Amino acid sequence: MNPITFQNISRHELIGLKVKVSRAANKQLTGLSGKVVDETRNTLKLFNGTRSTVIPKEIATFDFHLPTQEIVRVEGKRLVGRAEDRIKMKVKGCR
Repeated sequence: MNPITFQNISRHELIGLKVKVSRAANKQLTGLSGKVVDETRNTLKLFNGTRSTVIPKEIATFDFHLPTQEIVRVEGKRLVGRAEDRIKMKVKGCR
């Protein structure tokens, strides 16, 4: 498997990555951060050490912290869909 980069993040597994919600239509979600512990077609579930929060992908913009110490901002709309289906999609770079 290729290493995760800003060009291919939408085609990679997101579970296990640290993430912060940089913007959201629901202002209460903006600024939440944690580790992605689950993903569905329309949501990411974050765990911050004490509690889990479900974030709808469609209404949020995420800052993912990659293992290379790089931070990548991705619009949640680009992530909507099941992980196994996103791998097959052709996508343009995210940055």
